[in-house]
Amino acid sequence: MSNNNLNQVNWTKFANYLALAVIFWGILVRTVQYLSNRSLWGDELSLVVNILDRSYGELSQTLDYNQSAPLGFLWIEKLATQLWGNSEYALRLLPFIASIISLGVFYSLVRRYSSTWAAPIALCLFACTKFTVYFSTELKPYSSDVAIALILFWFIVEAQHRILKVREMLGFAALGSLAIWLSYPAVLVMAGMEGWNLGTASRRSWGKIIINRLGIYSAWLISFGLFYLINIADAVNNEDLSSSWAGRYPDSFADILWLFDVLAKFFYHPMGFLGITDAIGIFAFIIGCIAWYRHNRTLFFALIAPFVSTILAAYLHQYPFQDRLTLFLAPFGMMIVAEGIVLMLSPINKLNRGKSPRGTRLMAMLGIISLVALTILPIYRSSTLLVKPELKQEVKPVLAYVAQQNQPGDKVYVYAEGNLAFTYYMKLKKYSNIDYILGTVNFDSDEPKQDLQQDLGKELQPLKDHRVWFILRANAEKKAEIIEYLDRIGQKRDSFEQTGASAYLYTLSGAN
Repeated sequence: MSNNNLNQVNWTKFANYLALAVIFWGILVRTVQYLSNRSLWGDELSLVVNILDRSYGELSQTLDYNQSAPLGFLWIEKLATQLWGNSEYALRLLPFIASIISLGVFYSLVRRYSSTWAAPIALCLFACTKFTVYFSTELKPYSSDVAIALILFWFIVEAQHRILKVREMLGFAALGSLAIWLSYPAVLVMAGMEGWNLGTASRRSWGKIIINRLGIYSAWLISFGLFYLINIADAVNNEDLSSSWAGRYPDSFADILWLFDVLAKFFYHPMGFLGITDAIGIFAFIIGCIAWYRHNRTLFFALIAPFVSTILAAYLHQYPFQDRLTLFLAPFGMMIVAEGIVLMLSPINKLNRGKSPRGTRLMAMLGIISLVALTILPIYRSSTLLVKPELKQEVKPVLAYVAQQNQPGDKVYVYAEGNLAFTYYMKLKKYSNIDYILGTVNFDSDEPKQDLQQDLGKELQPLKDHRVWFILRANAEKKAEIIEYLDRIGQKRDSFEQTGASAYLYTLSGAN
């Protein structure tokens, strides 16, 4: 073996070891975040209430609190609470396991299809960026959406243009039919990927492929039809839920500005390129498209296919193309970005050999900037999570403090935004010494501050001349408005503040 070939083998091994190290790091960060056991926050709790208070059959109906989730996801969550209780660990177990599976499947994909150095770069992005890490321990189906999208992509690409055997056909039919019940965007991935499969096949092969997969397509369509009738139809007819999605759709098929806007925002959320790095990410993505087109044109169209089907669904007002709802597309975007970085770095070899054609130095510098900007910040941020896991709204320790410090005769007033969290943790922790009132005044409304403070005063009239604990779950501006009023009508005796939640003890002299 020549020295050049030996060096190539050594570098390939090193890149693979680096990829494995990144996988280990991603698992470690997710595990620490999961074990941190942060408090459930508002959006999670809105779903938790439905899971806990409904039967399996009732979970197929329109959910309360403007929530929607695939029925299969809800059933698994319901089963988890019945097996292990309704703790945060049980409720977040499915997203956590899905995130670990995603790392493994993504590793297999990039090792098989990406170039030598693009594999560890893509894995670094996937393992470390903000939203792929955060949603790995969020009680929402976005992490499982990613896992299912990657699994579907893997199997469909592997079966490209092949005439499947009976066992394979049964496996594909079962996989797709199950995926539909576990993930809303699964049908978009399947539609996009099978469209890619037929689009890249020769015309002479179309008939054979369609006949071979007719049973698979039929099973998928039947499964989706049943799923739509049982799970989606009610959600579509929910005016509050539909209106919350309305602003995420284009006005018409001619609305090209919407397309450019959502694609640009995609690199911030969910891709996780924060600040100026989103512009660098867009540039790397464009170069990556060129790289993939040159390197493997067929697979390039496979990576793009789920984007095309999801954008088409958005133009048809069937699925919003924004934020966390498109997290399942992030790994495909990361594979493209990683290949773009590698292409920009490729001129470094020519510089080392003393060859420096026009533009080589500039391209190499852009590659270095892209590599550093898009990987160092996520690595640093994920490393901080090992020391200080991400928190959202820590009502749990606030309530524990109030229960510990509470004296006979004390009252507790819960600000409206924290009612769900308060009642959930009251039941979970079985606090019996707290005499509380659930507030109804919400400072996030459009009413003038003075009117809201007056309404709050009316609610507090029965608490006059009492020591009152105020449990607040509000943003800094609204909390300041509430505290401003409380300082006028009472005297602060104690306070306890955590991320996103706080408690203040006041002796009320009057409420007006």
